[in-house]
Amino acid sequence: MITMSNRESIIKLKSIQNILINKQMDGCIISSPANQFWLCGFIFDGYIYIQPVGPAILFVKRPFNLKDDRAVFIRKQEQIPELLQEIKYPLPTRLMMETDYLSYNATIRLQKALKTHETDNISSDLRNLRMIKTTEELAQIKKSAELHTKVYKRIPSLYIKGMTDLELQIEIEREMRLHGSIGIFRSFGENMDIFMGSLLAGDNAQAASPFDYALGGEGISPILPLGANGSILKSGTTIMIDMAGNYRPYMDDMSRTFSIEQAPDTAYFAHEISIKIHNSIKSFAKPGTSCSDIYNTALEIVKENNLEAYFMGTGQQAKFIGHGVGLEINEPPVFTPRSKETLVAGMAIALEPKFVLPGIGAVGIENTYIVNENGLENITLCEEEMIILK
Repeated sequence: MITMSNRESIIKLKSIQNILINKQMDGCIISSPANQFWLCGFIFDGYIYIQPVGPAILFVKRPFNLKDDRAVFIRKQEQIPELLQEIKYPLPTRLMMETDYLSYNATIRLQKALKTHETDNISSDLRNLRMIKTTEELAQIKKSAELHTKVYKRIPSLYIKGMTDLELQIEIEREMRLHGSIGIFRSFGENMDIFMGSLLAGDNAQAASPFDYALGGEGISPILPLGANGSILKSGTTIMIDMAGNYRPYMDDMSRTFSIEQAPDTAYFAHEISIKIHNSIKSFAKPGTSCSDIYNTALEIVKENNLEAYFMGTGQQAKFIGHGVGLEINEPPVFTPRSKETLVAGMAIALEPKFVLPGIGAVGIENTYIVNENGLENITLCEEEMIILK
C-alpha cells in the first residue's frame, strides 16, 4: 500500500524528528490527510505518533485491515497511553499537534489522554517541509499538468452557442474525470470549500465571495457562493477557466481565458499584460529571489499600464498573485507585498496575475512553475493567448 520509496519516507520522518529535537519536544501526533499521505503514501482515520528518535507508530481506527508493520489498531484515542507503555515508549510531557487542523474537542481529548503538560502547533512546520518537493513529487505534478493541458485543449470543442456557464463547466468536469481527475482537490484553511474548480463568465467575475481565492463568483447557491452562477454565455464577454489540476495526489494549477466571439480590445490588452507579467518574472526569478519582489514586479507592470483598478478583482481585490502547489492547492510560499519567503529549488509554484473588467469579465493566465537551479520551468504548456469560442 505504501506508494513512496522507503528512503523517501525515512528522510521525511527524520525531518520531523529534527523539528522535535530543535524545539525540545517529546513527540508529535499527525492526523490530517495531507500530512499522513506526505509521510506514508496513504491516509487513514487515526494518528501518526513520532518521537525524536525511533520509528513512527500508526494508531489506526479505520480501515480495520490496513496492512503496515507500523499499524496499531485502536477504537479511541484514550487507548494510546496504555499501548505506548506496553511497548515501553514514555508518555510525552511536551507534545506537538496539528492544531490548525484538529478540532478543539479532539485536541483536548488527546491532551487529557496523554496527560501532556505542554503542547505546540506543528502545522506550519509540516507545511514548510512540504514546500520543497522530492523528485517523485515533482514528477507527479508534471504528469498532472500534462493531463490538465489535454483537457484544456478540448474546451473549444465543448462549447455550444447559447449554453450557460454551468453547462460548460459540467462538460469540462466530465472531460476531467475521463482523463483521471480525482474529483476533489484539497485546500488548507477556513473558507476554502470548493469542488473541481471555478469557471467565471462575464460580470460574474466581479461578484465578491467569502472564499479565500483569487477571484470569487456568485455560485449557484448561497451555501456555496463561488464560481459559475448559471448565466448564459454572451457574445463579447470572457470566460476564465480555473478548473483543478487534480489528476494526481500532487497537483498543478492553471487558468486560461476564452472569449465568446470577439471581446473588446481592452480585454486583449489586459490579457497581454498578464502574459507580460509572467514573462518578466521568468526573466529574473530563481532560487534566492524574494517572493515579495515577484509580487512587486507584477504590481509595477500593472501600474505602468493603468490597470490597478482591475487587478485581482474590482471591489474586492486579492492581495496576492500566486502560491505554492502540491498535496494542497494553496501551499506556501505565498506571493504578497510582505512575503518573507524566498524561492528554493524544488518548489512548485502557481502565478496568477489576473484582471476583472466590468461588463466584460476576467482575463489573464495562471501557470505552474517548478523552481530549478537556473530559474522557473513552466509545466502548464497550454496556449496562453485568449482563444475565441464561436
